[in-house]
Formats: sequence, C-alpha cells, structure tokens
Amino acid sequence: MVKHQPLQVYEKQVFVSFVTGIYGCRWKRYQRSQDNSSRWECTWFLILCSSFLLLLFWAYFWLVAQNDFNEFNWSVYNRSGEWRDETVPLLASTTVGFSYITFLLILALFHISLGQQLNLYWVHKIGVLAALLTTVSGVVSVDDIWGDEWDIMLVSLQATAPFLHLGVLLSVTAVSWLVAGYVVHKERTNFQVMVLLVYVIILIAVYLAPLMFTCPCIMDQHRLKPRPDIIGQRGAPMLAPENTLISFNRALQHGVDSLEADVTISVDGVPFLMRDRTLRRTTDVGKVFPARQFEDASLFNWTEIRSLNAGQWFLENDPYWTVETLTVRDRSRIGNQTVCSLLELLRLAARANSSTLLNIRKPPPEHPRYRSWFMDTLWAVQKAGISQKRVTWTPDTDRGRVRGLQQAANEKLSVDEIRARGITSLTLHYSKASHKDIQEYLANNVSVTVYPVNEPWLFSILWCSGVPSVSSNAPQVLQKSQNAYNFIWITSDLVSLAIVTGIFCFQNYHMIRLCLYCNRWRINGMHNCNPEQIMLSAVAQRSSRDVNIMKEKLIFSDLNNGVNSTEELSLYPENGYARYSHGGLSR
Repeated sequence: MVKHQPLQVYEKQVFVSFVTGIYGCRWKRYQRSQDNSSRWECTWFLILCSSFLLLLFWAYFWLVAQNDFNEFNWSVYNRSGEWRDETVPLLASTTVGFSYITFLLILALFHISLGQQLNLYWVHKIGVLAALLTTVSGVVSVDDIWGDEWDIMLVSLQATAPFLHLGVLLSVTAVSWLVAGYVVHKERTNFQVMVLLVYVIILIAVYLAPLMFTCPCIMDQHRLKPRPDIIGQRGAPMLAPENTLISFNRALQHGVDSLEADVTISVDGVPFLMRDRTLRRTTDVGKVFPARQFEDASLFNWTEIRSLNAGQWFLENDPYWTVETLTVRDRSRIGNQTVCSLLELLRLAARANSSTLLNIRKPPPEHPRYRSWFMDTLWAVQKAGISQKRVTWTPDTDRGRVRGLQQAANEKLSVDEIRARGITSLTLHYSKASHKDIQEYLANNVSVTVYPVNEPWLFSILWCSGVPSVSSNAPQVLQKSQNAYNFIWITSDLVSLAIVTGIFCFQNYHMIRLCLYCNRWRINGMHNCNPEQIMLSAVAQRSSRDVNIMKEKLIFSDLNNGVNSTEELSLYPENGYARYSHGGLSR
C-alpha cells in the first residue's frame, strides 16, 4: 500500500511580503494570517483613519493659509517679541506626518483587499499616536493664536472645490479596485454588502457634489467684470522692506494702481510710515537706542527716526525667502534704506499718477500731537502736491474736518449705516466680504477694497465676485481668473464611472476563472478550495523547468498484499494522486 503526502511549493509573494512586512513586521509567510482581524486591530485601523482625516484637514488649512503667512508671523511676533518664520517647522512637520499616515493607510487598505489580517506594528502605533497628538496640539495652538484664520477654509472652497472634487474623484475611483477585490473574492456576508452599499453611496455623492458648489468663477465668461485694481499694501514687501521707498517703487514697477501705507505721527508732528507699535522689528533701534527699543514709535522725534536703518533687517532675516533673487545693486540699495515719511510717499504717488490708501494710527492720549495729528497729516497731503481725490484714509473719523479727502470705513456696515454716515468706500478683510455682501454694496454704489489678497486663487474669487480693488503684499504673483469648470466636471465623472465599471467587471471575470479552477479541483477529489490552492494548481501544470511542481513524499510499508519492487508508480500532476503498475517505478 502506498501512502502519500503532498508537499506544496509556494510561489514567491513579493508584494504581499512588502505590504505585511512594513505594516506589521510580518515578512515570512508563516507569520501572516487570513483570519478576521481582531477588534483591537480594527480599533487601531479606525484611529489610523481618524489621524489621516485630521492631518488632511490640517495640511489643507496650511495650504490655503499661505495667503496670510505674514499675518501669522506678525501675530507670533507681537506675542513673543522675536521675529521668526514660524511657518517653516509647521509645514515641515505637517508634510512628514501626513506622508507617513497616508502611507500606513494605503498599506492597511491593501491588507483588506488581499484578505490579510491587520496587525499594525507597535512602532507604527507609537508613530500614529504621536502624529495624532501633535496635530491636535497644533490645532489648539492655532485656535488660540490665530483663531480668525479658520474662516479661510470656507472662503477657499469657493476656488478649490472644483479641484478638490477632482482629487476626491480620483481617490474614490482608485479605491474601487480594493472594494471590488474585497467584495468579489470572498463569500458573501452582510458586512461585504454594507461595504459595497456605502461605497456606491459615496461614489454617487462625489459625482453629484458639484451641484452644491457656489463658486463665483463657475460662470459665463461674458459676465465677468473688469479686473480689480491692485493696491500695493506697504509697497511690495516680499521684494523689498515694507513701507520704504524702494518697496513702493517695486510695487509701481509691477503695475499696481494704488499704494497703501501705515502712518504714525512722530513726537514733533511728522507723519512717517511704520506698521508696528515699536521700531524693533524693521529698524536697528536696538543698536542705536538700546534703552528705548521698547518705546512706542510715536515717542521718537523725526531726527531720531531718520537716523535708523530700515533695510538691513530684511537682508538678515529674509522674511519671504526672496533675498537670494536680489542683485548686488538691489541689496546695496535695500541695505541703505531709511524710514520713509508720508510726504515722500505722497510725492512718489503724485509723480506716478497713482492713488494712496493711508491707515493712520492715532497717537496715544499722552502724546504731544494727540489733538493735532489730523492737521499734521493734512499738511503733508497739501505739501506733496497730490490731488486730494487721490488720497483715501482710514479710520472713518473726524468727517466734519475732512473736506475733499476720501475716507473709508474699515468695518463691515449695513447699507443704511453707510448712507447715514455718507461713506462711499469700505476696506474689509476677505473673510468678512461674502459674494452676497459684495453684490449688495456694489448695487448701492459703495466701493469695496478687500485685503490681504496674496494668492491667485483668492484674487480669482474676488475678481469673479466683482470686487473693484484688492490690497496685496504680493502684487507680482496675482494672475488672471480661472476658467469655467462644468465641462471638466462632467467629463471626469463619466471617465470615473467607466473605470469603476470596468474594474468590477474585471474582478468578476477573474473570480469566474478561479471558480472554474475550483470546480475542477473538486472533481479531482479536493473538497476545499481557496485562491492560494488554485494558484498552486496552475503552477503545477506548467511545463517550464524553472517552475517547481508539486511533489509527493511516498512512504512505503509492507502489508500482507503489499506492492513488490517491480510495480511501477506514476504521478498525475493534474490531480495530485499516485498510480502504480508492474515494470518498475517511474514518473
């Protein structure tokens, strides 16, 4: 009697080893399992998904918040007293964390698709928790320091929603391969039906999502209003030190229509340009007047202010990473800049036939010019020789003393309030200027200037909304409006639907072939069938010498009617059983 025991020779599963090895440190076949994942590991999978969604939100926030990086650094400076570009470590940590969590999530999805048991390695568990806790602490910190910036998320969706839709559509289409593999390749269960149903609902929702978009730029190009005027806020501060003559000249070279500056009154009544309360950040007051560096800038006289250098800080700190692009001549000019007076700015604007927007900081009550700051400013305007119609200032106070000058309110007001106060111009933060509000103001002949606009996507939204003018720190980067999106939306939906349908059809066809192999095995006496056995059967039928076929270990034992040495044994590769005949052993 012949007893036989099949010895299986497995194909190398490089990809499966790669997936399970990196995710759970299970590099060997015997370490892997196709059993259902434990509840503990499913919980870790949910934590991984939650970390991914939170980091996705966090990364998107910093992507759109680039428009206000200067405002963020300024907020940190006002709290710490030290000027640093705090966005660099935040962006670096966000990029690393998001890439790491995304990679682990992709590996987990491959585990599910391949039918492998989830078993996240303990090192990765620590990494996931670290990424999650770091992101949560970052969100809390930003909410404390920069809480108003969350509004940019909703504003940005007016421009990014069409492109986010394409990204989500691509992701959902790619996931269809994993869903089809999970649903088709296993026996039907209620959970699989639920997974398929949820996927179909999500897919339909993504297809129809553009119907809910309220993007101003999804419009007929013939209805597009003229391009908004661009106001150089503090000149072109990304190319030269803010509020200096060279900065305003750079802004004019890039085609701005108006110039905007921050005005402070010195102790002897000279209006000069300074954004901060002190002179520490943008001058060398710490070297020239070290004992007075924390004093209010308005408590210095003009002679002291004029003696300070207002350009060297820009070359040393490189706040916008643009110093390397400057020529030797430009660096020399920047290094010799001094604090600019209002009179110099207005004379420059008059020569360039440009308008100006002045943000005037009233002196504190103890200041000698507290009651005469208005006359000091008006004297500078008259002496510069610029038309008073080209000068607009905020805040909207002392209207009875203003004759011929334009005044703008820097707060959001109702139409009735605007009419009662006789205001014809508003200066609003972009988060306070909705498309509906802008249309209402324009319908009532109220001009609106929106600030700060430093990214093309935000400029595009405001252009499509009909805003007459925008104030920007980066006039050199503002571009044209974006094009219509409807054609791209419909085309991408149809392509995605075709791909998803093709994937499910392919997976079903592949499963039908596996079932045919399975039936063949059952006919030949194998009662259990799984995809790995079927693959082994296919390998065993190959004639190539490079493929190791299934072998059998034969154990001979003597019985009463035993087989003698002249009996021949042959192997049928197709069914895995032995046959013997007389004449010797053969294969």
